[in-house]
Amino acid sequence: ALITDGRFSGGTHGACIGHVSPEAAAGGLIGLIKNGDIIEIDIPARTINLKVSKAEIAKRRKNWKPLKKEIKSSWLRKYSKLATSADIGGVLKAD
Repeated sequence: ALITDGRFSGGTHGACIGHVSPEAAAGGLIGLIKNGDIIEIDIPARTINLKVSKAEIAKRRKNWKPLKKEIKSSWLRKYSKLATSADIGGVLKAD
């Protein structure tokens, strides 16, 4: 299965779950997943569950640091400050 917090044009063969939010960059749970973690997908129930203990998730969250990347384009810099997450509509906030 493909599970992403981004777009996945062209990758839509089989089970695909996109636009997961909150995004990894915002500290969302998807950013704490590691290779080998078990993820349970229940399509009829419309749920996704990370099968990792709450203690392990807390440990990973404590060690998580946001990615600091310089944005050179003024348009992208403005967009990154004003764009909202998909869970609240993926719209631009007013200045």
